[in-house]
Amino acid sequence: MAAVFQRRLSGVLVLILAACTLMLAATSGVAHADPDEGDDKTLRSALESAAKGQAVAIQKLNASKKRAVQLQATVKQAQAGAKAMESQVNEIASRSYRLGRPSTMSMLLDSTSPDIFLERIERLDMMAQLDSQILTQYRGSLDKAAAAKAAIDKEIREQTKQVAALTKKKKEAEVALASVGGGQVAGGFVSVNSPLAKPAPRNSDGSWPDEKCTINDPTSSGCLTPRTLHAFQEAKSDGFTRYTVCWSQRNSGEHPKGRACDMSSNETTYKTSPATGDDKDYGNRLAAYFVKNADRLGVMYVIWFRQIWMPGDGWRSYSGSGGASAEHTNHVHVSML
Repeated sequence: MAAVFQRRLSGVLVLILAACTLMLAATSGVAHADPDEGDDKTLRSALESAAKGQAVAIQKLNASKKRAVQLQATVKQAQAGAKAMESQVNEIASRSYRLGRPSTMSMLLDSTSPDIFLERIERLDMMAQLDSQILTQYRGSLDKAAAAKAAIDKEIREQTKQVAALTKKKKEAEVALASVGGGQVAGGFVSVNSPLAKPAPRNSDGSWPDEKCTINDPTSSGCLTPRTLHAFQEAKSDGFTRYTVCWSQRNSGEHPKGRACDMSSNETTYKTSPATGDDKDYGNRLAAYFVKNADRLGVMYVIWFRQIWMPGDGWRSYSGSGGASAEHTNHVHVSML
């Protein structure tokens, strides 16, 4: 009996050990495939700050440029309207200079009858009203043009400020990347043949709404922001369906906030060696996809194969410390605004 019990106990222990091993493997495959991607908290914070600053500055700069174009059109319309009325205004000025404004006494002296007197009064009153309307429209057109010109000047000053802010944020990004031995201009991954993603929702002024981690993450047990889920779903619908983990518990970065995804270049896992062949080609196309659709999806930055892309800064070298996960040679990392 003792021998039978011992064999059964041994069998149970083997099953428990096997189950624990499988659970550990599954956990490491999802939540700990690349815990911190070779970056420390300071670097992640610097990258996030720089990338966000760039994105906001670019957004405001584009809005200013668009507004400036609209205001320039308003100026041209107002100037054209004023130009069209110049001949009428000149005629009014000339008539006033030649004749002056007749007095009641002169009209009485020149009138041969009460009927003629009343007729002249009516004509003069109508002329005065017409002159007043023309002059008012003329002054209104000039005022409108002046106001539009002032608005354009204000937009230009705002653009100048935004360019300065953008330049400052670029410097921050360069310093952050230099801290890990990167930051130099790189060739990058761009393709004109990348599919166009469906744009994510924006505010009425074109800005991105503030979002929290409120939606279940289909790739893990965590949550995502609506914008991050939208980007993941758009990429998936455009054929990028390989192994992906978005939310995961980290010491820093956007993953625990539900604003980042690690999309493996391999079908089923994160390999411990750099991607080659078809895997490398897949990663190249995926990185190019997020770059092309960055403005449509709200991409903050993309990291792939020792390079990082940020709006307005292009691709730059990125040197993580560690294996394939740290150097991002086995997966594409995308962070969302």
